[in-house]
Amino acid sequence: MSELVYYDLKSASGMVPSLPVQVAKELGRRIVAGTFEVGSFIDDEASLAERYQVSRVVIRDAVKILVAKGLLEVRRGIGTRVRSRDQWILWDDDVLAWHITASADANFLKTLMDIRIAFEPKAARWAAERGTNEDIQAIENAVLQMEHEQGSVENFVKADALFHKAVLGAANNEFLKSMEGVIYSALLVSVNITNKDPRENDVTVNIHRELYQAIAAKDGNKAEAISEKLLSDASKRLQKEAHESK
Repeated sequence: MSELVYYDLKSASGMVPSLPVQVAKELGRRIVAGTFEVGSFIDDEASLAERYQVSRVVIRDAVKILVAKGLLEVRRGIGTRVRSRDQWILWDDDVLAWHITASADANFLKTLMDIRIAFEPKAARWAAERGTNEDIQAIENAVLQMEHEQGSVENFVKADALFHKAVLGAANNEFLKSMEGVIYSALLVSVNITNKDPRENDVTVNIHRELYQAIAAKDGNKAEAISEKLLSDASKRLQKEAHESK
């Protein structure tokens, strides 16, 4: 699954990125994928400028972008080093997107799922208690897209992501809305790990519909319980398949 799907879901600008942004993305993908290992020094400005056929100013600006995301640190007179993962700004949209095309990382996926399990069931409860008619309609529309999607796996996954985004939106909590990137990354990374067609999983579609129905019925207790089950089951299944694929 391409990281472009992530940017589509985030409705990122379709404008062609500047040269520094393009180079930053190329370097960022390699850092996240482990091509440049944590603690190692990346190539110097001159070497990178030659490789990417850009000026050293472009390389310098690209490095600044990655420094701001916590991936790199510049040591004057020594070089530019990859920082440890606990220094990365993992909530950053680009960092989340770059994990999608990197080699499957079961630990990273577990971390994403842990965050989702901690917050989404409560969001489902609040969606049932606070959701407007418009909010509920958005959740139903996403369920219908999931049920009727006969096209690409990509479109189904988008519908799944939009369902969870709609639930977060219906909770009417601005902090929860900022978590949508975690959902998108978790879903897209999980598809890469399972390498299966999620449209064939009728159980997944049915439980999404049950969650929608609980929210529409204003049953917060049931909505929270269904959401917790949906995410816990998905987390266990993904961890099992990731372990077996090693």
